Amino acid sequence: MKTHIFAFTLSVVLCLTARAGLKWDQTSIELHPAAADKQAIGHFKYQNTGDKPVRFKSVRTSCGCTAAQTQKEEVPAGEKGEITATFNIGERTGTQVKTVTVETDDPANVTTVLTLKAVIPQQLDITPTFVFWGQGEAPKPKTIVVRAAKDFPVKHLKVTSSSPDFQAKVEETGNGQFKIDVQPQETTRSIASTLTIQPEGSPKIFYATARITTAPAIQ
Repeated sequence: MKTHIFAFTLSVVLCLTARAGLKWDQTSIELHPAAADKQAIGHFKYQNTGDKPVRFKSVRTSCGCTAAQTQKEEVPAGEKGEITATFNIGERTGTQVKTVTVETDDPANVTTVLTLKAVIPQQLDITPTFVFWGQGEAPKPKTIVVRAAKDFPVKHLKVTSSSPDFQAKVEETGNGQFKIDVQPQETTRSIASTLTIQPEGSPKIFYATARITTAPAIQ
């Protein structure tokens, strides 16, 4: 009796194995694009290890900045393929995690979530990103320090203020470092300005904020 049960169990396992659908090489990929890269591209490879074709019903990305493309709508038994996920970096920095949700007609694995992780280097380190003065405080300049990443050479910075009430002067201090002196014309009223910081020859734009707060100056 035990022999019959074992034989039946083994036949079920073999049957399920034969009918298995898509087998993914990996469902999670980590990429490290260079500072100048505009896109991060991941290739999710698979193989239909079953004995029947598998059809893709839908492939959806988690955001509009990521696109996913399949090589084929139906994968015959035994064939290989891949889904290509393209993440448009834009002005994003730091660790970005995007997903691609794949739905198939494979009853054993209807939904698979593919994860694309992109670690994007910070091209400029800006310290601080916010400078402020209290009302009535002496309108002396305050300094923002900018440091460029090692693999992102910067010779010049262009800094503009969204408000004419603030002036910004840039000074190169060497070794990819810059000093931005921000100075208000007066501090008698609440004013705010967005400082746009752009490395010369780069489409990347960075921001800092200057503000006259409503709080009185600390004596």
